[in-house]
Order: sequence, then structure tokens, then C-alpha cells
Amino acid sequence: MSSDATPASAPWYAAYPAPKSEVATISREQVLELLKTTPPEKRDFVLVDLRRNDFEGGTISGSINLPAQSLYPTLRSVYALFKAAGLRKVIFYCGSSTGRGSRATGWLADHLAEVGDKDMKSLALAGGIKGWAAAGSEYVEWMDGYDATVWSKGGSGCQ
Repeated sequence: MSSDATPASAPWYAAYPAPKSEVATISREQVLELLKTTPPEKRDFVLVDLRRNDFEGGTISGSINLPAQSLYPTLRSVYALFKAAGLRKVIFYCGSSTGRGSRATGWLADHLAEVGDKDMKSLALAGGIKGWAAAGSEYVEWMDGYDATVWSKGGSGCQ
């Protein structure tokens, strides 16, 4: 039996196991409230933008860029850094948070379960960066590098 799928044609995430954990989400309204009410030096959460070559149009202020393709192989180190920083919420997003965002959220949730960490939560931003950018000026104000032309074309996808 032959297969049409070759390593070159398989999606990047096929090299890694599917997450076992159910994906927990956080609304953009909740994230905006966290950003507005928590000074940067007191934040116990981090926003992780998982986009790589489609990292355009802006990002939510204060986010770090950790392309999804690099997360799984570095998950133990990333977790150790987040734990050492005292983070209690890791909020992942990509274009819609249904592809890369949900996989990353699940992978970290699996790792948290594996190490028995009940203090840190792994969350996906519901609606992703597309939903954030489309939610209006109150949200756009909380974006670095915002480029309206990118979002008028539909923004980036989420694999």
C-alpha cells in the first residue's frame, strides 16, 4: 500500500504527538482586563504569539514570539523558564487559536499534568489575534506594530 504523505508534504505538527489534554480558553475580554489592571512588573501571565513567517499586522502588547514549530522540542525548557518567572497563566494564540494555538495549549497542559503542576494554567486566546484585531479600537490600542492593511486582507491563518 502506498501513501501520498511524505515527510516533505506532511504538516509540521505531524512530527509531534497530538495533545491529550482538553484545550481551555480565555476570552479576549478577560485578557484585555488582565492587561489593563496588572502592571507589567506584577504580571503572573504571559501571552505567547505562536506565529512565525506570518507574524505580521501586529501582536498583542507585551507578547513574546515563540513560533509553534519550535515549542514542542523545547517544551521542558520553556516550562522551566515560565515556572522560574512565577507565571500562573500561559496564554497562547495564533491567527484564530484553533490550530497552532490549541496544539500549544494542549502540549503545555499535558506537560503540566505530567509534572504535577496545578498552579500554572495553559490557555488559548479564544478567537486568536484575528478576533483581537477585529474587536475594535479598544483592542487595537493594545497591539504593537498594528497594521490595518494586513487585517483588512484577512490577516494570517492558523495551522
